[in-house]
Amino acid sequence: MNKDGPVPTSPMLYDPIPEGSIQTTKAMQFIAAAAVSLAAVSAGTALAWTSPVNEQLNVTTPISVDEDQKSWIGSFLAVGAFVGALPAGMLAERVGRRIATMAIGIPYLISWALLVFASGVGMLYAGRIFAGIATGASCVVAPMFISEIAETSLRGALGAFFQLFLTVGILFIYVVGAITDWVTLSACSAIFPILLIICVFFIPESPIYLVKQGSRQEAAQALKTFWGRQCDTQTALANIQAEIDAVSNDAKLSDLFTVRSNFMALLISLALMLFQQFSGINAVIFYAQSIFEAAGSTLPSAICTIIVGVVQVVMTVASAALIEKAGRRVLLLQSCVVMGLCLVMLGVYFQLKEAEFKNIDQISALPLASVVLFIISFSLGLGPIPWLIMGELFATEVKGVASALAVMFNWTLVFVITKTFGMMQDAWGSGPTFYFFAIFMVLGTVFTFVKVPETKGKTNAQIQAILAGKN
Repeated sequence: MNKDGPVPTSPMLYDPIPEGSIQTTKAMQFIAAAAVSLAAVSAGTALAWTSPVNEQLNVTTPISVDEDQKSWIGSFLAVGAFVGALPAGMLAERVGRRIATMAIGIPYLISWALLVFASGVGMLYAGRIFAGIATGASCVVAPMFISEIAETSLRGALGAFFQLFLTVGILFIYVVGAITDWVTLSACSAIFPILLIICVFFIPESPIYLVKQGSRQEAAQALKTFWGRQCDTQTALANIQAEIDAVSNDAKLSDLFTVRSNFMALLISLALMLFQQFSGINAVIFYAQSIFEAAGSTLPSAICTIIVGVVQVVMTVASAALIEKAGRRVLLLQSCVVMGLCLVMLGVYFQLKEAEFKNIDQISALPLASVVLFIISFSLGLGPIPWLIMGELFATEVKGVASALAVMFNWTLVFVITKTFGMMQDAWGSGPTFYFFAIFMVLGTVFTFVKVPETKGKTNAQIQAILAGKN
């Protein structure tokens, strides 16, 4: 990208159907969003794969893997995701959302094949990199596609599908990983990219993409498929065209740093991504089973992780409604405070355990309780809101490039945390490691209270005025 060249527009900006202006049906929108969200299920399986597998390596396989190599196996997912995010957006613009979404299934299948037939640690690394490429692509293309097939009244509900289906994929790994070996688990996980390719094949292209390509007749047909035969396609197409025409292509990358409102939006978005990852969430997901085993919980560690997975799914469903009722700031603040307290409790428990505290068995349920409460709080706040508020803070003309920067920053942080979590535990012990993450939750509480504006119910113009210091 030319440093000061035109910034590509974000397809997630468009709002093709004003609520109430057109008679529509909703069933096909849910079906299509579910089909596209199979990419999120696949991403969830890739993300959580290391949780049961780390304990099985060297036990159920002749491949020799030391602790440092295990940390690389976890971290290479983030490396691949960083690499895959931007090209996926470019591919979606060139060949369309539908083809790009189906194409995501290919690196997923390559990754699972490499893992199933791995004969050495190099193939494990390669498999995780391919899984990361597909995961990064999923994070860009699937939400884009879903946002372009939903009418206004469903944008919130369908927008939550990606995070919801991601947690379903994580739960799948926890359940199947508890009853089978890691090779079988990898083979079973390959069913989701296969289903993704098959299901998306039978849904139409995004109407917005078709209008941008000048294919108005195909766009009208896609609208009728998604929104029902009674949909007023002429009004819908006019709305789509008006939104496309209204987006400026004159913004420059430098505008992110020279325009106060843009800079504040970028600062807040990157800070929330920082606090999201330095809450230790991916370390908890990647190493959930190891945490419970190290804690000596009386419940089998596999059962503990399944409980965590179920909580994630349920609370992600609940978060969609609460975000609109409670507001962004309140949920972010509760998330930072509660997660910080849970991290402190985990730190205290592990310090007592390492000190061989004689009554440690009496509080053996503390790790599970802390992690479950941690996941609940994350699912209501720091999980979905940084992604949601990112879309609300940025002005239309810089949203595309700003969102790309935020995604790349997020995956960089995922790499750093998953690579260093094991090293921190070895160097400091489990207690101080959890205290380290708790410090970031304190900083997150202060930052959110001082800098993050409430965006609920506000227009983009009002938000820009707040960020510019005019309100």
